[in-house]
Amino acid sequence: MKPSRPLFLVALVVVIGVITWAVLRSAYLSLPPLPWTAVPTLLLLALGEAFTGLNVLRRIRRKPSKGRAPDASRKPGQKPLDPLAVARLAALGKASAHSAAVIAGVFGGFAVSLAPSLEKSTPRHDFFVSGGTFLAAVVLVAAAFFLEYACRVPKGPDDEHRDHPGASRA
Repeated sequence: MKPSRPLFLVALVVVIGVITWAVLRSAYLSLPPLPWTAVPTLLLLALGEAFTGLNVLRRIRRKPSKGRAPDASRKPGQKPLDPLAVARLAALGKASAHSAAVIAGVFGGFAVSLAPSLEKSTPRHDFFVSGGTFLAAVVLVAAAFFLEYACRVPKGPDDEHRDHPGASRA
């Protein structure tokens, strides 16, 4: 599994946003008002993924938590992370980043589609809800991207020596 590419995620947001904008030009009047509940849900998911990413990053790189002495980087009973669990978290980060990019595209398309009709109350409400949901989805993309980054194995001194093109082989 290769890491997510930021350019692909941006392209996903733009393409889905354009498709949503095109569909809403003719179908908006038949839709019910947008619920605001997606905003806190996406923000809670982002908070959970960012916290998990920080925890995984500390444990993989064996950095102590704040307030601990540098030599007490692990609690006495704390086990190292299971590689399969880290792989699952990396897959969660990748899936969350892609799905949140799709959600951001849908609600970004909503916001762009509704921008010209802000003088009416229902489109104005839907514009602010879709804008807030778009921002919350972007925050989730960033948190998921960080979780995916945190699951990478750090390079050791041997890996850095091998990455240089002029390095001699032993």
